[in-house]
Amino acid sequence: MAYILKHNQSAQCERHVVLVAPEIPGNTGSIGRTCLGAEAYLHLIKPLGFSLENRDVKRAGLDYWHRVKLTIWEDFESFEKKMDPQKDEMVLFTKNGAKPLWDMPSPARLFLVFGSETRGLPQTIVSRYKHATYQIPITDEIRSLNLATAVGIALYESLRP
Repeated sequence: MAYILKHNQSAQCERHVVLVAPEIPGNTGSIGRTCLGAEAYLHLIKPLGFSLENRDVKRAGLDYWHRVKLTIWEDFESFEKKMDPQKDEMVLFTKNGAKPLWDMPSPARLFLVFGSETRGLPQTIVSRYKHATYQIPITDEIRSLNLATAVGIALYESLRP
């Protein structure tokens, strides 16, 4: 039996995926598709390493890309000023996060913040939210997970009742 997330079923919890300076268009397209499937918002913080018109973005997002709830920000400070996240609403994912994924809070509104594929999150952002750094545990066989995979894991874990 397939479980379907009914439209507006997640109305009691608002989820936002924030990508800071993403570099790989296919990852961003896949993440957009995942956000749409989970009724989450997608925020892209410039600079972007590609154009949103890139065919890899569209291919990975399939014919769903135009329905993604997408906002593009000039910088992280503009995002913070407009969205005004509260202290317990921010969850930053880094490979050196202080806490494991399953300890993340579950407020009604939550921002899941990820850095670029090659550089991660800027230290200036991590320093401001050091109380809110998390990691997805992995073995020492790999350096990191693919960004789209990490976002999918974190987003759906955040929706767990």
